[in-house]
Amino acid sequence: MADFDVIIIGGGPGGYVCAIRCAQLGLKTACVEGRGSLGGTCLNVGCIPSKALLHATHELHEVHENFEKMGLMGAKVKVDWAKMQSYKQDVIDGNTKGIEFLFKKNKVTYLQGWGSIPAPGQVKVGEEVHSAKSIVIATGSEAASLPGIEIDEQMVVTSTGALSLPKVPKSMVVIGAGVIGLELGSVYRRLGAEVTVVEYLDAITPGMDGEVAKGLQKILAKHGLKFVLGAAVSGVEKTKGKATVKYALRKDESTHEIEAEVVLVATGRKPFTGGLGLEALGVEMLPRGQVKTDSHWATSVPGIYAIGDAIVGPMLAHKAEDEGMAVAEVIAGKHGHVNYDVIPGVIYTTPEVASVGKTEETLKQEGRAYKVGKFSFMGNGRAKAVFQADGFVKILADAATDRILGCHIIGPGAGDMIHEICVAMEFGASAQDVALTCHAHPTYSEAVREAALACGDGAIHA
Repeated sequence: MADFDVIIIGGGPGGYVCAIRCAQLGLKTACVEGRGSLGGTCLNVGCIPSKALLHATHELHEVHENFEKMGLMGAKVKVDWAKMQSYKQDVIDGNTKGIEFLFKKNKVTYLQGWGSIPAPGQVKVGEEVHSAKSIVIATGSEAASLPGIEIDEQMVVTSTGALSLPKVPKSMVVIGAGVIGLELGSVYRRLGAEVTVVEYLDAITPGMDGEVAKGLQKILAKHGLKFVLGAAVSGVEKTKGKATVKYALRKDESTHEIEAEVVLVATGRKPFTGGLGLEALGVEMLPRGQVKTDSHWATSVPGIYAIGDAIVGPMLAHKAEDEGMAVAEVIAGKHGHVNYDVIPGVIYTTPEVASVGKTEETLKQEGRAYKVGKFSFMGNGRAKAVFQADGFVKILADAATDRILGCHIIGPGAGDMIHEICVAMEFGASAQDVALTCHAHPTYSEAVREAALACGDGAIHA
């Protein structure tokens, strides 16, 4: 029986960050993980491996589409899929082993195995029961499917299977036009597959600023992705060597079919809390499967907390990390805080898409008076030099105070540029504050300044 101040169940971004912060705050800490490697879905079968494949296939696109334009001549590059998979695995291994090193450095005990909570203050791992003053549920999420679709991770796959297909398919249907579907659809399109994205709603990337969503769809279509919007998928039938996706168009209820070698089901994710024993403990749950928590991430059972994908909120690794650090502060008797109004979201397609804060649609619903500052990357010299002048920066500011309410970027390096606005919003900055800040030339970030200038007297290069 090992006694700990806190045990975190789950070694993903929320769990391992929480464990490290708890240890740094002087708490005797353990982290339970049953996967066999730390990092959760994100590092093992999610964010990190998908970015490796996105990077590799973007380079392939550059070789085929842009190298000759720059005077780089030579034979066309061929894809060695096995070697690309090996590269992806090296990236995963380097990151997961890095977390093990951080655990040792910070004196976090790594308990390998699947954890459950037989009673408040107790965590069972295998046959051993460990005691803890506080327990944090950080078990993350798993892929969600649709009724009538059987996942086999070979022909009908989730993101997990899509990252490790035995070969590049000639055709793929992606069900769901969210972040995961568009990113992995982009990967296989660049590798030569015919990719069709089928989405229930009438627009891609639900919840995103409408103008950005339309712009992204237009660019991805130019890159070869096909879209069927407003389509309700009723099922997938598998036969030898192919799968048939059946759907009905919502506008007229007409029925259609698409055949493909592989079907990627990218219809979102759901909390992964099975096997923890929460029902027996009396932990209150929400209708959609999340653990109910208060403003300090405490559950209905004293001493048990929950964070990340297991609770309400966007299923983003960085949101889980913030909550992990905050709940560690709470457990250590300090004040933990997460600003849920300033959590950026990024889609790592080419071009990248990044957003933070309010969308125009949300502001209109709220009846809030706002102004828009917009600048196209066509006016950015650096973007034009690297063939990425598609897209724009759009800043939304309060009409009366000029305070920045949101920002939406579609363009090169958007996922990094968004943080300038995140910091500005944390400090309650105005668009004029950003406009008056000197930006290095030539950089993509100049487009952010120009959009801020457009909230006032006007952009310079527009």
